[in-house]
Amino acid sequence: MLGAGSWGTTFGKILADGGAHVTIWARRPELANEIDEAKRNTQYLPGINLPRSIAATSDLRVALDGADQVYICVPSQSARDTLKEVRPLVAGSAAPIVSLMKGIERRTGLRMSQVLEQELHCDPDRIAVASGPNLALEIAREQPTAAVVASTSRETAHEVARRSSNKYFRTFVNTDVIGTEFGGVLKNLIALAIGIVDGVGYGENTKASIITRGLVEMTDFAVAQGAQPETLQGLAGLGDLIATCQSPLSRNNTAGRLLGQGYKYQDVVKQMQQTAEGLASVAPVLQLARAAHVEMPIVEQVKRVVDGTMDPRRIAPHLTTDDDTPKGERTQHGQAGGGGALWRTIQRAFDQLRNGGGSSSRD
Repeated sequence: MLGAGSWGTTFGKILADGGAHVTIWARRPELANEIDEAKRNTQYLPGINLPRSIAATSDLRVALDGADQVYICVPSQSARDTLKEVRPLVAGSAAPIVSLMKGIERRTGLRMSQVLEQELHCDPDRIAVASGPNLALEIAREQPTAAVVASTSRETAHEVARRSSNKYFRTFVNTDVIGTEFGGVLKNLIALAIGIVDGVGYGENTKASIITRGLVEMTDFAVAQGAQPETLQGLAGLGDLIATCQSPLSRNNTAGRLLGQGYKYQDVVKQMQQTAEGLASVAPVLQLARAAHVEMPIVEQVKRVVDGTMDPRRIAPHLTTDDDTPKGERTQHGQAGGGGALWRTIQRAFDQLRNGGGSSSRD
């Protein structure tokens, strides 16, 4: 496990509780020592005892030596620097490479799996991505949840899913890497919007409207990039969206709330102890959206608040539409009306949690 923040450490615990022997790489030696010796990560997971089968090191070579699977959970904007160090250490390995990162590279607009493929020079079939409604501290407390693992190789997806399942964490699979990754990225932007209106003081009606219309924006964008619309109705889309928007544990929700309270972008970044990936993803997502002729009025308004060109108190009337012309409500990609589409989406998410398992052949 490369990365010892809250999510990297939590996913290491998931793997260890599923029977794996896990080595976590931390850039800071003092953090590696705490995890290795005390089985604690007090900065990122206060109050959590880690399994004894977890070790930690600040030496990449030691962390990767003999690894059957490699999980990467570092900040997306600095991922290339880490991956350049990783490349020679995995060059002779056939181990799956799993991205736990939920961001878009600002400079290139690339998804993290694409960055992995470029920097590690590996077959895309070796790469998998994991996403879902996964707030780290809740999972570290062993509260039941689910996720989805996607890879262009179903064999790789199944191999990773089998390893990353345990009594409190269920893992589904699919082959829609684009949709699974973009779901994890786009929900951060909608969570920023929810945080902004929460910080301003607007209530549940406003937030429900944003979540519902935000899912439409997410689906339109992802499908235009080659995703399957069903993926955005699953754990990596709707599931992650609900969890991230409603929880004070969400870093992006917290960042948005600070913006809504009047803090400037740089002040928000300084106050955040961990990376809020949505802040860095707003601009590249909008660039991709404009290139694909996809309208994203919610994300456009979020960018204006982030840039300081819109008062957060003026955002709510504009969040769910870009002009005053009446429009049909599309509740599914490319459809108006929908007649129960939202219920079917919610029912699908609950069905996944109730009936699926790590060996499921679909999300």
